[in-house]
Amino acid sequence: MPAIGTGACGKGEVERESSRTAHVLLLVSVVLVGLNLRPFITGIGPLATQIGTQTGLDLQGMALLTLVPMLLMGVIAFAGPALQSGIGARRSIIAALVVVALGSFLRLYVTRGWQLVGTAALLGLGVAVVQAVFPGVIKRRFPLHVGVVMGLYSAMLMGGGALGAQVAPLIATAAHDWHAGLAWMAIPALMALVLVAASLPDDREQQSGGSSASAFLKLPRTWLLMACFGLVNGGYSTVVAWLAPYYQGLGWSAASSGGLLAIMATAQAAAALVLPILARNHPDRRPWLWLTLLMQAAGFIALALRPESVPAFWVAMLGAGLGGCFALSMIVALDHLHDPSRAGALSALMQGSGFLVAAMPPWIVAVLHDMTGSFLAGWMLHLACVVIVIVLYWRVTPGSYATAMDDIR
Repeated sequence: MPAIGTGACGKGEVERESSRTAHVLLLVSVVLVGLNLRPFITGIGPLATQIGTQTGLDLQGMALLTLVPMLLMGVIAFAGPALQSGIGARRSIIAALVVVALGSFLRLYVTRGWQLVGTAALLGLGVAVVQAVFPGVIKRRFPLHVGVVMGLYSAMLMGGGALGAQVAPLIATAAHDWHAGLAWMAIPALMALVLVAASLPDDREQQSGGSSASAFLKLPRTWLLMACFGLVNGGYSTVVAWLAPYYQGLGWSAASSGGLLAIMATAQAAAALVLPILARNHPDRRPWLWLTLLMQAAGFIALALRPESVPAFWVAMLGAGLGGCFALSMIVALDHLHDPSRAGALSALMQGSGFLVAAMPPWIVAVLHDMTGSFLAGWMLHLACVVIVIVLYWRVTPGSYATAMDDIR
């Protein structure tokens, strides 16, 4: 009898250890996947002058390198529920990471503007699939720690932005070729691919089903969340596209302006990680969201009026506001529904329309710059967007979640 008991105890211990190992591997996957979702965008700005000279892309053409991926992130996000139920989250993410690695590698060989835009589309497609599916995976696999793990995911996403902004010009300088500054991103994509294949559970273990996109789109709350997400991330896409060229126009070097973008992205990552942890015991996320929006407002005002007065501080303030708001917005969407499939579907739709909205501002700001000869109008445009979102979030009280989603079964 003791031998049997010992064996049972040993088996239980092995199972617990195996479960812990699986969770650790999955958390590492969250980190590595998140790191791969932004470098291909943030690496462009510091190299914009070299890229424009060699490919012939003008200011509006360069804006396409942000606009096209963002549009794809929006369009593909609507397919998130179908991808999870039809193909499966694991297979979808693995295929998407293959596309990201391929798109980055192909940048070694582009010589013309349309080819670079084509790789941006390929990368946007891969990233879009990951973003549409991954929050649902987190909701399902970490049901008691959704806020913290989503914060980690968001922080790594922003951290990847910092990595791209800082490393791209360094590698380009070392290799004497901007192509290398963009193509290196294939390496972390391949690393994430291997880890995801080893750690994500089989798709047969995952629940299928959920509500259709049309059911969500009948709800005013869905449209409110999409509007808020889009207006805020429009600020992110504009800053990523034009912060470095803005400061290069003020006499900064590519490396220095890239460093400023890296500071912003690092602050984004820190806020995306820390603020969800601070807010985890507060069902009402609005005070934290309003804090991040006020930080964004301060940053945009500083860019517009005092761009060379302690720029690192104000850019970090702006980045913290953008990163914290991104993470908290994702958590608020997941908070609305208990079922992981439905919560993931709502998150995917919010991202979908949000990124469609966010795709346009870099191009709009480029047009405003061509009309006025300055980025001032663009920064003020995003200040106005921040004010609108502050007002819209007033309606998003925790007590309203159930009523707002009442038609979702």
